[in-house]
Amino acid sequence: METIKWAVNHMPKTEDSQLKVMALDEVEKARAFHESFPQYSITPLVKLDKMAGRLGLKEVYVKDESYRFGLNAFKVLGGSFAMTRYIAQQVGKDVSELPYNVLTSDELRKTFGQATFFTATDGNHGRGVAWAANKLGQKCVVLMPKGTTQTRLNNILAEGAQATIEEYNYDECVRMANDLANKTEHGIMVQDTAWDGYEEIPAWIMQGYGTMASEANEQLDGFGCERPTHVFIQAGVGSLAGAVQGYFANRYPENPPKVIVVEAEAAACLYKGAALGTGELQIVDGDMVTIMAGLACGEPNTISWDILKNHVDSFVAAPDWVAARGMRMLAAPVKGDSPVTSGESGAAPFGALSCIMCMDEYKELREHLGLDESSKVLLFSTEGDTDPERYESIVWGGNSR
Repeated sequence: METIKWAVNHMPKTEDSQLKVMALDEVEKARAFHESFPQYSITPLVKLDKMAGRLGLKEVYVKDESYRFGLNAFKVLGGSFAMTRYIAQQVGKDVSELPYNVLTSDELRKTFGQATFFTATDGNHGRGVAWAANKLGQKCVVLMPKGTTQTRLNNILAEGAQATIEEYNYDECVRMANDLANKTEHGIMVQDTAWDGYEEIPAWIMQGYGTMASEANEQLDGFGCERPTHVFIQAGVGSLAGAVQGYFANRYPENPPKVIVVEAEAAACLYKGAALGTGELQIVDGDMVTIMAGLACGEPNTISWDILKNHVDSFVAAPDWVAARGMRMLAAPVKGDSPVTSGESGAAPFGALSCIMCMDEYKELREHLGLDESSKVLLFSTEGDTDPERYESIVWGGNSR
């Protein structure tokens, strides 16, 4: 069985110029925007008391994003906010002036006109962008990488978008979508990965993800938890990880929680960068075959990478069996705890946490992180059973995929 790999962050620090992207006032703007949607409600924060005891921890909390806007995943938070900030920029308004009822008005549609939003996705991000475009009366084109399931494609087509599964990996689909956007009149690329010359929209997407972190922090307070001691967060290109790390670094500048980033081993570009230790970006190419479809991204977001290398404690590369373990444990937790329906990418951090706490081969990492009976751990289950057949195969059938 493949083992978990990890790298403690010893990378040289930079001027930390990107941390301001996740400034608390920017996150509050995003949250106020999301709260204006009639579909909005705060997603549950599930406290797993019995599981915490079993793992040797004080408290374990899982933010359950399967309830987000009826889309079964968190991604819509980023795409919807970035699209609205773009529209606000084009019509000369602040995003705070464009709540949902204004955004969807005939008056704004006449002022802004018609745009086509392009994106590349394994499913969740594209579905979120397609959903938002549908609500805003805009067009959407989605390119999906090789290996995407028909279920994920159908979910996007149901939102009225033009969507296709390509014979290329995720990063190649990103380049194709960007080329199409550049060649299309009023074409806009909405992607949560950043590169030189394309950083504004990815930064807005990260701010949108901040709503989830802001909610979780507020909910922790409701449980009497002043702050988490540890945050486990998954990463593909690193946008979500950078958003969550950035939020908590800004929220608790004097005493931030330790953040542990968990990637799919097949696409662990951030882990490879941390293991190298120089701070330089590392890229993973090829097919990146993994059940963690949402994490199968090999080229880091440049904005997030700067935040992560300045603040993250450790980077973990997890084989598929770790995500499958997390899915099963959350679906059938210790008696007395509430179950969480968590998909492959959503459950990877919990699977990693359980291995670190329960397996002797990860004792060194456990001790480095200071995970013990005083620890209060926060995790984000970023998706539910977005691919129901695969979810049932893994959780019910005991299969590896």
